[in-house]
Amino acid sequence: MTILTDPTHDPGLRSWVACADMPGGDFPIQNLPFGRFHTRDDLLPRIGVAIGEQVLDLRAVDAVLRAAQREEIAGAGEVLGMIAPLAAGDLRAFMATGTAVRRTLRTWLSAALAEGSPLERVLVRALRAQSECRMHLPCQIGDYTDFYTGIHHATASGRISRPDNALLPNYKWVPVGYHGRASSIVISGTPVKRPTGQIRQTGGTAPIVGPSQRLDFELELGAFIGTGNALGDPVPIDRADDHLFGMVLLNDWSARDVQAWESQPLGPFLAKSFASTISPWVVTMEALAPFRQPFRRPTVDGGDPGTLAYLDSAINRASGAFDIRLEACLHTPGMQSAGLPPVRISHSNWPDAAWWTLAQLVTHHTMGGCNLRPGDLLGTGTLSGPEPENACCLQELTVGGKRPFTLPGGETRTFLENGDVLILQAYCERPGARRIGWGGCVGPVEG
Repeated sequence: MTILTDPTHDPGLRSWVACADMPGGDFPIQNLPFGRFHTRDDLLPRIGVAIGEQVLDLRAVDAVLRAAQREEIAGAGEVLGMIAPLAAGDLRAFMATGTAVRRTLRTWLSAALAEGSPLERVLVRALRAQSECRMHLPCQIGDYTDFYTGIHHATASGRISRPDNALLPNYKWVPVGYHGRASSIVISGTPVKRPTGQIRQTGGTAPIVGPSQRLDFELELGAFIGTGNALGDPVPIDRADDHLFGMVLLNDWSARDVQAWESQPLGPFLAKSFASTISPWVVTMEALAPFRQPFRRPTVDGGDPGTLAYLDSAINRASGAFDIRLEACLHTPGMQSAGLPPVRISHSNWPDAAWWTLAQLVTHHTMGGCNLRPGDLLGTGTLSGPEPENACCLQELTVGGKRPFTLPGGETRTFLENGDVLILQAYCERPGARRIGWGGCVGPVEG
């Protein structure tokens, strides 16, 4: 696969949707992410494209183009075929059409929304204010696999439970992952109820059953599969990128006290299955092209033993990483009552955290013959960086709850309390490219 930028990435490109040109916004014309929504006046879910503070309603675009075909709008016939599943609210069907179709539609959307486009007069009727849109999960998620690519997180978590053997010997060789629960993935803004589970008592022989007292977040990215692979047909590393559609922010909520008791020997179960929150807008792999960079593993104790041949390729080494900046913010009930804004408690950068690339995750997932399908979700795992302020979960930030931190207003936290709101954010920014972002991933905690 050749990774190329094109005129849709031009940082000087402007849109006739004026709010898309505001500095620092997440959704300029260079982004064009997909999301699924409905409005109060039209409850039927359909797919839209975020542009500034607006949404281009693709069902309305479909209707406009059909009505205007007699006016011979350039490319209308071809575009109608590509938009059809999106107008019907089926992003997964569009994911399955592959990268060529996705790039063609992106090029058309970019031109249609660009300043001076002759389509402004008809497409303006298809705009909806984001504030009036109720977002849904982008698509039906068939399967969800959560990986463990953040080596600093793996090391720090290991030190808490295994001080003398923090990083297990397989970590640097195999992309470790577990099969998560797709049914409990929820969209940003959905309240997350504190889970109940078995918890080991200090000094006791029998566990107790009760609500988790160590509720945690995990700042991750999630990648949606586009085209799948047949059962028994592994995806080679040099074609893995072609199977990726786009990315979301992912909060993989964790009940640490439940997890510590139940994870021996098979791994997470109820401690992870109660909820995972994703952001509503899927930023496509095409939008991320200007932010690709060479893949270099983080510098860690013990060095890099190398990569097995099936997970290595010149393409992956040259452009397998993405310059994505990540932040986690907390807004407690006390801060809300005092009129204080959310406070950033962590920040990180994907290349500083990840031991494996997305392409390597796809290839390893399929190497034994597993079939991935359009709309399957792969989580990166917690993307903590090397410094204390780069810890992307409370388990690390508080060293297993031993070191509370103080918030504006004087409150302290070790783990999340009822009423707390966790806000994840991510964006890409570098010279020679327009800043793009994800728009946030919000999780309120309920008792």
